[in-house]
Amino acid sequence: MDAELLFKISNLTALIGWGFIFFVPHYRITNNFVRLGIIPAALALVYLFVALFNFGAAEGDFSSIEGLRSLFENDYALLAGWVHYLVFDQWVGLWETYNAKKLGIKHGYIIPCLILTLMLGPVGLLTYLLLRSILLKRWHFQNF
Repeated sequence: MDAELLFKISNLTALIGWGFIFFVPHYRITNNFVRLGIIPAALALVYLFVALFNFGAAEGDFSSIEGLRSLFENDYALLAGWVHYLVFDQWVGLWETYNAKKLGIKHGYIIPCLILTLMLGPVGLLTYLLLRSILLKRWHFQNF
């Protein structure tokens, strides 16, 4: 399948998952399609498909910036890297949502964290951890 088409399908799928997380985080549909892993698993299958059928087609490696640049000149390697981000950022957003609920943090408070997680992954996670520690008045390691 064409890398551009897979890219578009993956982005749309991830955005649907993020829509559930943002707007209906505790509804049954979110639980069924996102939290139980259907959307992240579908994206992981795209990743697996791209990796299996294009393994070795790209030049480069992970040992240097130049090797990484060379690796990601291949559209399928670039797509695999992008889908990797889509899956893990969404999984982190899910964890933030359900961890906040478990700790009694209102969903509205974590929306900025979720936006940052969607756009800047680790920055969103750090923001959530800081927000959580401020609201709980302690650095919270339990229920991580």
